[in-house]
Amino acid sequence: MSERRKNVLSWDEYFMGIAKLSAMRSKDPCTQVGSCIVSIDNKILSMGYNGFPIGCADKDFPWGKNGDFFDSKYAYAVHSELNAILNYRGGSLEGTRLYVTLFPCNECAKAIIQAGIKEIVYDSDQYADSDAVKASKRMLDAAKIGYRRHIASGKQIQMEV
Repeated sequence: MSERRKNVLSWDEYFMGIAKLSAMRSKDPCTQVGSCIVSIDNKILSMGYNGFPIGCADKDFPWGKNGDFFDSKYAYAVHSELNAILNYRGGSLEGTRLYVTLFPCNECAKAIIQAGIKEIVYDSDQYADSDAVKASKRMLDAAKIGYRRHIASGKQIQMEV
């Protein structure tokens, strides 16, 4: 009898890998963020990445971060978390888990709470000191939504693209 394969990806590694792969679809030249929503029994329900709404051509809207609000991406971009929530067509997301490459902002936290997502696993919290993330954590704590940083195992996942 042969032994089972060792060094298999954990669920967290697998789903964070899917979130990172989703981020690679973003056309944002500065920040690529990806998300993956998972059921209680570890089934992928939805994915998303940051970009513009359907019907808003990438070439027709700005990707810049500075200047007038209407001339920056902030007026038009949909964050990966919201895209993953909106992309889901199966009913309720109550009790699910969200894997995301960047800790959610306050606007995404509102959508996460309203969708019924119960846990967030994030890769980076590079904007932890920003007002948007501080507000996000305040709301998530009040709504009793768990969040934890993904601890990378150091395994290398290599893909050819």
